Amino acid sequence: MQKSDFRGVFPAITTKMTSDQEVDLAAVRADVAYQIESGVDGVIVCGSLGEASSLTREEKLAIAKAAIAEAAGRKPILLTIAEDSTRAGAVLAAEAEAIGIEGLMVLPAMRYLADDREVVAHYRAIAAASGLPIIIYNNPIAYGINVTEEMLKEMADEPKFVAIKESTGDTRRINETLRALGDRYQLLTGVDDLALESLILGCSGWIAGLVVAFPRETVAIYKLAAEGRIPEAMEIYRWFLPLLSMDIGPKFVQNIKLVEAIVRGTSPVTRAPRLPLVGAEEARVRAITEAGLKSRPDLSKYGF
Repeated sequence: MQKSDFRGVFPAITTKMTSDQEVDLAAVRADVAYQIESGVDGVIVCGSLGEASSLTREEKLAIAKAAIAEAAGRKPILLTIAEDSTRAGAVLAAEAEAIGIEGLMVLPAMRYLADDREVVAHYRAIAAASGLPIIIYNNPIAYGINVTEEMLKEMADEPKFVAIKESTGDTRRINETLRALGDRYQLLTGVDDLALESLILGCSGWIAGLVVAFPRETVAIYKLAAEGRIPEAMEIYRWFLPLLSMDIGPKFVQNIKLVEAIVRGTSPVTRAPRLPLVGAEEARVRAITEAGLKSRPDLSKYGF
């Protein structure tokens, strides 16, 4: 895969925590190894699912270094830039390049709801801070800022902007973007339970959440779709959909970490203010996960 080609499956991994809510770098490395051995095309660290909002700059760099060391050049490691200020984002982007990160997934600045002009200026400043290729993360549902078609046209003159993580939750945006901008940007689906539809419509990559617990199934869906084997991809996808729904809502981090813990035995600990799921919320995640495990498809049927 070329440096600026983000085709394939890219897990946005969770940040593993110890019982006292400290980052577990050994577990981060083990997670990166597990994902790569399962066939993913790269790994994204410190994203929304990775609890970026509660990590310090020093922790993000330590996580990135651990992931790079484990990947050992086998697959690219990308870092998410989700800082409160443009200055902090630009500094982190430059530091990420210096330690060997191969790409950035960049959100608008957090907390402040910027207007279109300010968002474009933010993205341009991050791009100017390093030579790394950038995925523009568009998630207006979660972050209140919509990177519009007009903004993407305005930013198209910057070659470092290579892809868009399409997380609007509206598959019409895929066709609208492709019609307006052609192949200027790679489109990557970022909503797990719209992933297959998005791949069929023209997305060339999947930045995934539940992949952290089920990487082989996620990769199989992607590859079957790429090969035009849509009915087979649909079989796995329909099995997966109740689990993929865990990627939606304010407690998606707790949901997915609990799924991981049940499936893989990893730590479900999240950093406060996130607290463990209890009561009906926990029971629902456990029930869906256990049902999924009981009916888990045999991937050898599809050649995987």
